[in-house]
Amino acid sequence: MEIAVEVRDLTKIFGRKIAVNKISFEVEKGEIFGLIGPNGAGKTTTLRILATILKPTAGTAKIFGLDVVKDADMVRKMISYLPEEAGVYKNLTGLEYLRFMASFHSSSEEEVQRMVDEAAEISGLGDRLHDKTKTYSKGMKRRLLVARALMAKSPLVILDEPTSGLDVMHAVHIRDIIRNYAHKYGMTVLLSSHNMLEVEYLCDRIAIIDRGKIVLEGGPSELKEKFGVSNLEELFVRVVRGA
Repeated sequence: MEIAVEVRDLTKIFGRKIAVNKISFEVEKGEIFGLIGPNGAGKTTTLRILATILKPTAGTAKIFGLDVVKDADMVRKMISYLPEEAGVYKNLTGLEYLRFMASFHSSSEEEVQRMVDEAAEISGLGDRLHDKTKTYSKGMKRRLLVARALMAKSPLVILDEPTSGLDVMHAVHIRDIIRNYAHKYGMTVLLSSHNMLEVEYLCDRIAIIDRGKIVLEGGPSELKEKFGVSNLEELFVRVVRGA
């Protein structure tokens, strides 16, 4: 078993607020792992630390054995990160944006084109990729951004609310893509989502974080059976209310 993400006693303090409070968890290579919790629980802060955007106050986090602080440059080459509030360059067309982002991953024109072609298919935007992104709806931008995150087939993909703003049909399409890519290419996916249907469908294991602490961890089916609930939403409400 190879560990893709190893978090030990991770802590982040902003002023007097403890956003993340000594959390520990592991994600195995090839696993889809969900970090879920209410607003302000510490999910996004944790993902930003793992993406090397924030530095922890204490504790450690490693990506495939690389420390996110000491080895930040190397970690960035191993990951793709999609923030919840990510934006696109409004004066580029969808294709221009994808090509620009692909160029950060490879200097080979052939490889860049492969990534762009894959991203075009993932996005499902068709001819709209020739239009400037400032003409896109929120959902179209999100589809473009998810495609950007997946096209490089990075060893670790970090997704914060991947289907935010998407209608049901496109959300289902993106979920299927995420799951198929993870299984087909052995990619590890760490995601956060408020959509419990999405989490239950995608994730091999989950951790529920509340007020900066992990309060429960395990497989969705295992946890539902343990708590005697029929779905992950019921489990989430019961655990968070009782935390």
